[in-house]
Formats: sequence, C-alpha cells, structure tokens
Amino acid sequence: MHTPQDARQHTPATQRNREPILEVLMQVLPTTGSVLEVASGTGEHAVYFAPRLFPRQWIPSDPNPLHRASIAAWRKHVPCETLHPPLEIDVREPVWIVEKEIPFHPSPITAIVNINMLHISPWDACLGLMAGAGRILSSGGILYLYGPLKRDGKHTAPSNAAFDEYLRAQNSEWGVRNLEDVVTAASTHNLSLVNVYQMPANNFSVVFKVNYP
Repeated sequence: MHTPQDARQHTPATQRNREPILEVLMQVLPTTGSVLEVASGTGEHAVYFAPRLFPRQWIPSDPNPLHRASIAAWRKHVPCETLHPPLEIDVREPVWIVEKEIPFHPSPITAIVNINMLHISPWDACLGLMAGAGRILSSGGILYLYGPLKRDGKHTAPSNAAFDEYLRAQNSEWGVRNLEDVVTAASTHNLSLVNVYQMPANNFSVVFKVNYP
C-alpha cells in the first residue's frame, strides 16, 4: 500500500501494456545513447523500462507537476542508475530543456518515446512533438509512438470509436488521431515511417526514423 505521503500514481493500463511495448522497444531502439520519454505520466513505464533497456539512459519528462512528483517517487521506490530525474517538457514549446544547458550530461539522445499522449492532447501537441524530434534527433534517431489510432480515417474497433466520442466529450481538442495525418506531420520534420505494429487492446506502436537529406 502507498502511504498518504507517497506521491506515486498508478495507471492500470501500464500493467497491461508495458511488456508488449518493451518487446517492440527492444527491437527498434538504438543500442546506445539516451531515450527521452515525452509525457511520462505516472512514471510506471519509466521505472519498468529503464533497467530492462540498460545500458541506455532513460530520461522521463512531463509538463504536469503532479506527474513529475509521481515519477520522482517511483524512481525513489525502484532505484535504477540509468533512470534520470524527470524534466519539465511541454512539447508545444519552441525549445525544450534538453536543447539547453542542463544539470546532467547524459549520452546523446538517440530516441524519443511517447506513449498514450496524442489522443489526450490538442493536435498542436503532435505537431510540437514532431518538431522537437526533428530538432533533437540526429540522422538514424528513432521516434516511437504508442496508442489508439484511426487508419484511413476509420476506427479499427468499435471500442475505439466509443473511446473517441468519450474523449471529445471531455475536450473538443482531444480524440483518436488518424495515422496518415500523424505520418504527414512527421514527414515535414525529416521523420520517415519505418513500421506499424498491431498491439493489444486495439492500440498501435508506430516507429519513425530521422532521415536527413
């Protein structure tokens, strides 16, 4: 049980999806360098992935201070030498903190991981993510996305259609995105689609690679 002072938050979906996601990450991530996780949420993915993806460095981030507190609490609860303190990153900002002088100097960022963000954020967040990935990643760098998506403008399951309606009722700027729109947004920042993996519970893993001319 968590104590009242414990800032750790828990998302049940993490327990269900972390192993399938890890399986894909182990296939697609560069073998060295740092992985920047954008919109880390509770931090449960970070503490699970970091030790299993050694020797890569894992840098979590989130714009929400409650989420950053949860990440820090999980990091204290499950220590890992390759898991860094959470950073404050809002993908819509024109310059992220990792592009500035920061208090630690991990190895170069060779991959960016973004799990379950696109459908619970404005479209501007997707555009900001692509712009940031294009600025930060060198040629050959990987951008990994996970979550529900439409394909050719159509939902892939009735449950996703219902989920989309639920999201839009919460916030008109939210909703399940169309994969082709995401691919188009990525292409404007030299990010080419490498692969799309069908995942459990009607989700997808989408992998992009930076290809500079």
